[in-house]
Amino acid sequence: MLLAMDVGNTNITIGVHSGAEWIGTFRMTTKTPRTSDEYGLFLLALLNSKKIEVTDIDGVIISSVVPNIMYSLNNGVRKYIRLEPMIVGPGIKTGISIHTDDPREVGADRIVDAAGGFYEYGGPLLVIDFGTATTYDFVSEKGVFEVAVTSPGIKITANALWQKAAKLPEIEIKKPSSILARNTIDSMQAGLVYGYIGQVEYIVKKMKEELKQPDMKVVATGGLARVMQGETDVIDVYDSILTFKGLKYIYDRNRGK
Repeated sequence: MLLAMDVGNTNITIGVHSGAEWIGTFRMTTKTPRTSDEYGLFLLALLNSKKIEVTDIDGVIISSVVPNIMYSLNNGVRKYIRLEPMIVGPGIKTGISIHTDDPREVGADRIVDAAGGFYEYGGPLLVIDFGTATTYDFVSEKGVFEVAVTSPGIKITANALWQKAAKLPEIEIKKPSSILARNTIDSMQAGLVYGYIGQVEYIVKKMKEELKQPDMKVVATGGLARVMQGETDVIDVYDSILTFKGLKYIYDRNRGK
């Protein structure tokens, strides 16, 4: 079995692949400081909740954009899972060529999404990952990561709204029944969700226009993609486990499978 972990700025998402399917997915917060023992014991508890023995795990792969937790996380894996994790980074074969001004600036999470999207759906492809930030990454028909757009995630936008306006409450991010709001909460939800839909639609439109790729497939993933799912026709596919697919593809590629 493969243990795959994606370390993001807000959450660490964890998946277990049996060899045939993903049999367990988990989520834990990133920002809470943890020791290697805490990471290791937490991983054992998650595996145990799905009745997975640690001896069933024969591979571990980690993608991370949070360097300062990696020492403890890696040691936790080594000590409790008893395996050396594969880290997505320089020297790892991803199947994706990066042709940007500085390929070193491209985060491991974006490369993993690009690999998963290209392997699953082919190119040309636009992958939108609705996470802490919302990222728009274009992959050509030849598997080349060429251009990218980064915007504040919808949760960051929401946090700014209620943190900077003293009388506005913290709200659930969801689409209200109508944009014609008649109370504060509905008005905030309308502004956040409909405003974000407008941003997504315009960015996708402009990228298709300037790339001259009017028919490229648009795939959405990430924790907040479900808010956008079904709310706009510019998203062709919602794939909640695209990152895990990318991690497995990269792991198998580097193991010669």
